[in-house]
Amino acid sequence: MSDLLTFVEKLPKLPAKNPPLLILLHGYGSNELDLFSFADELPETLVIVSLRAPYEMGHGGYAWYDINLDSKNNKFSDLNQARKSLQKITTTIDYIKTKHNTNPNNTFLLGFSQGAILSYALSFNFPNKIEHVIALSGYLNSELIPKENTQKIHTDYYISHGAVDQVIPVEWARKAGPFLDSKGLKNEYSEYPVGHGVAPQNFFSFKKWIENRL
Repeated sequence: MSDLLTFVEKLPKLPAKNPPLLILLHGYGSNELDLFSFADELPETLVIVSLRAPYEMGHGGYAWYDINLDSKNNKFSDLNQARKSLQKITTTIDYIKTKHNTNPNNTFLLGFSQGAILSYALSFNFPNKIEHVIALSGYLNSELIPKENTQKIHTDYYISHGAVDQVIPVEWARKAGPFLDSKGLKNEYSEYPVGHGVAPQNFFSFKKWIENRL
């Protein structure tokens, strides 16, 4: 069980035979309670599970992987840690799917910032483990995407970003759509006049996107 991540969960108000599943991946330096604050506002038919990243940063913060600065203040990511986190996320998703007997064909993965980066990566490294990705304020890191995929991917993507994001440049986020288009994958992209965060209208937009897939 050591590969299982810590998580919090919210079950549907009305029990269902195979409920849809929504997994939440928080951002760098946050924890599982951050995005879980959305849970009460989302459709009540969902099993909602928010995962805690494995690398402790102190003061209640966690990371999916380290982000370091070199002597010239260039950021670089610990991709080895990122890949280990991906494995732990998939193991935990499998455990949750079995535990709650969720719909095997309707799993959502919502990630913010670093969580969004890993949501993209998971969809390509573990094809069709999830059907829907909601990538908020992140970007598609090509170094975490396999060069070749023999298995056809059926995932669709909701992507949003703050137009004045000071943490992850909006230009990085804009590259995801053309990449997904080149793979023949459905995607929807929107920008909001905010920084590194989720505007209220952004929340209602992705909530509707989820509802349309239930």
